[in-house]
Amino acid sequence: MRVRHLFRTAVVVALALGFVVALAGAALADETCNSPYVTKLIKGQEDYVYVWALGVEGVGDGSDKLVTVDVNPKSKRFGKVLNSVSVGSRGEAHHMGFTDDRRFIWAGGLAEPKIYVFDIGTDPGKPKLVRTIADMADKSGYLGPHTYYAMPGRMLVQALSNTKDKGGRTGMAMYNNAGEFVTSYAMPTDGGGDGYGYDLAVNPRKNVLLTSSFTGYDNYMRPLGDVVKDAEAMKRFGSTMVVWDLKALKPTRVLSVPGAPLEIRWSLKPGDDWAITAAALTSKLWLVKQDKGQWQAKEVGTIGDPAKIPLPVDISITRDGKGLWVNTFMDGTTRYFDLSNPEAPKQTYQKVTGKQVNMISQSWDGRRVYITSSLLANWDKGGADNEQFLRGFTWNGKELAQVFEVDFTREQLGRAHHMKLGSKSLRATPPPR
Repeated sequence: MRVRHLFRTAVVVALALGFVVALAGAALADETCNSPYVTKLIKGQEDYVYVWALGVEGVGDGSDKLVTVDVNPKSKRFGKVLNSVSVGSRGEAHHMGFTDDRRFIWAGGLAEPKIYVFDIGTDPGKPKLVRTIADMADKSGYLGPHTYYAMPGRMLVQALSNTKDKGGRTGMAMYNNAGEFVTSYAMPTDGGGDGYGYDLAVNPRKNVLLTSSFTGYDNYMRPLGDVVKDAEAMKRFGSTMVVWDLKALKPTRVLSVPGAPLEIRWSLKPGDDWAITAAALTSKLWLVKQDKGQWQAKEVGTIGDPAKIPLPVDISITRDGKGLWVNTFMDGTTRYFDLSNPEAPKQTYQKVTGKQVNMISQSWDGRRVYITSSLLANWDKGGADNEQFLRGFTWNGKELAQVFEVDFTREQLGRAHHMKLGSKSLRATPPPR
C-alpha cells in the first residue's frame, strides 16, 4: 500500500511540475498537436519530417519503418528521403509520439502490442531503433497501441483493443521513459461509457485529460467494405468522449459524441479552454468546453456532404486557435475551417490533395502543411487510387501549393501514415565525460 501511495504522490508532483512547464510551453509550442509537456520546440523552419510507414508485402523489405525526409527548402536534398529504419516486421504501423525531452520517438502498430523506441536526439537526421517494448499485452491486456502522449518523465499510451476478445473495450497504459510499465487505466463502461478508446489530449490548466473512441481490432483489421456491409460490425464503433481528472487519472464525466470521434485538438491560444474533434462516421465537428462549470460536447459543424461519407480522419489546429485543417479520406480533400467563432466553424477553403488522404501536419507559423495518404492497410483504396505519398505544401492564407512529393511506392517504403517534425537544432548535447 505504501508503494502505491508513493507512486500516486510521485504522479501528482510530476504533473504539478509539468503544469508549470506546460503553461510556459503553450505559448511557445511549435507543432500544434504535440503534448504540452514536450519542452524542446522548433521555433523556425523544420529540417525533417519523420514518417511512420506501414510495410507492404513485396515492397522493399516489407517491414514497418521510420522514414526521414529532408523538408528544408535551403537544403540540396529538399524533398528527398535521407534515411529509413525498418523494425523487421509488419504490424500495421500507425501513430507515434515524442518523449517529453524530445530525444526519442515512440511508435507502434495496431496489429500487435509492440512499441518501438527510436533515438532522434543523437542524430536527428538519422534515427536509430534503440528499444522494443513487448510487454504491453501481458501487463495491461490491451492491444493496438495508438496514441503516445508525453507526460513528465512518462509516456501515456492509448490502446484501441484488448487481447481477450479483440473488441473495442480497451484502456491506457503508463510507462516511464525507460520503457518500464507502470500501471494501466481502463476506459469507463459505467456512467454512459462504452469502454472504447482512440486519442487523448490534456489541458493542464484545467486539470483535464480528454479521450475519444473508435473501434477494436475485430473491425479495423477487416477490409472497410466488409465492415460497412456488416450491420453488427457498424454497431461496434465508439460514440463517447471521456473527461478525466488529469492528476488523479480518473474519469469524471462521459460525453455523448456519436459517430466515432477521433483526433482531439485543444486550442493553444492562451486563455482558451476548449477542444475540437471530428466524428468520422457522421462527418461532424464537435466542440468540447465548459458550460456552467460542466464539461459538455456540442455539434458545431458539418464536413462536406455526410451522405457521401467523406470520412474525416485527421485534423490540425492553428496555433492561435482560429483555423482548422480537416482531411477527408474518401474524396481526397483537404478543407480549412475558420474557427474565429468555435461555436460556428465556417469552411473557407478546400482542395483535392490526393486520391486518398489521411494525416495532416503544419508548421507552427502555419506556412507549411504536410499530408500523407494511408489510413489502414485494409481500408486504403485499390488500383490507381492507392496512392502512397508524403506531400509538402506552402500555405499563404489563400491557396495550398505543392512543393514536393515522396512517392512511397516508387521508393519501396510502403504506406505513409503518421508524421512528426524534426530539426538539426534539437540534437542532444552529449553528456560530459
